Amino acid sequence: MEYTNLPTTSIKVSKICLGTMNMGKQNNEAEGHEQMDYAIGQGVNFFDTAELYAIPIEKETQGSTENIIGTWLKKTGNRDKIVLASKIVGPPIVNKHYIRDTGYSKESFEDALHSSLKRLQTDYIDLYQLHWPDRQTNFFGKRGYNHADASEWDDNINEILHILYGYVKEGKIRHIGLSNDVPWSTMRYLEEAKYRNLPRIVSVQNPYNLLNRTYEAGLAEISLRENIGCLPYSPLGFGRLSNKFIEGHDVSKARINLFPNMARYNGENSLRATQMYYDLARENGMSLATMALAFINQQSFVTSNIIGATTMKQLKENIDSINVTLSDELIASINDIHELIPNPAP
Repeated sequence: MEYTNLPTTSIKVSKICLGTMNMGKQNNEAEGHEQMDYAIGQGVNFFDTAELYAIPIEKETQGSTENIIGTWLKKTGNRDKIVLASKIVGPPIVNKHYIRDTGYSKESFEDALHSSLKRLQTDYIDLYQLHWPDRQTNFFGKRGYNHADASEWDDNINEILHILYGYVKEGKIRHIGLSNDVPWSTMRYLEEAKYRNLPRIVSVQNPYNLLNRTYEAGLAEISLRENIGCLPYSPLGFGRLSNKFIEGHDVSKARINLFPNMARYNGENSLRATQMYYDLARENGMSLATMALAFINQQSFVTSNIIGATTMKQLKENIDSINVTLSDELIASINDIHELIPNPAP
């Protein structure tokens, strides 16, 4: 395993992070524990979750993922071996009243953080992330920005940082990050932290894969110049960037088929690009999943690649991608395909 520091901190994290949103839905508790056991045995010390999980969102399973991690931490006593990341659900994308409908208020943070700590059976979270911006700016499948909704949001970034600062001082949060966010607010959070002596965000967790490289347009430069780690999620595009669909494997339990409302990777251009990436991977003697993950692992702005799996076979292949280095020639060929069909799944 390779390691790096969570930017601007002394916390060492593995370049592969275990994503857990399947646990409590596609994977039961025993399977989740097996995945965590295997991951830590392979040197993975970074786990990512959220109060919203399992996915897809349902009242009956909301919080189940954190519960499964919590029982594993209690059973194994491994809390001091794990860098644990979680998230407070963002208001506009979910608006599920069975969680809450109070936005990023003090009341919301009190409920979200303490509920997560209880489920996770821990006293602190190493990286606490805002799951979505609380204004109308960034959604799956949307390109561009419509300023028509601007009047619905008052700039509350300073207030949010002050609230989080209280939990940092209490020792309940060590560091903070963003998720599904954009360059403007990333810089605003940095600005407030710099000039108001408030906690500094250390990471942005956004989708990033061969079918969606929008992070490179703006946020990658911020990551490199401002030392903000990119934590890519969905690096295989809900499994689209694997061999199983093209080779006719049983995909009845694949996330894209089980949850079609989440299938942003089913468009014609995504399928065309995937076929080209698959052919390229085969020409170079590797699986599509391995090539797709290794590409992300090698990006200079990436701190840790959040992989997820529903089977142990998938998990082993995904973690093993850290041992693969793509040649300059192969990366150039990947970029040639990207130029032909750029970002087919925004």
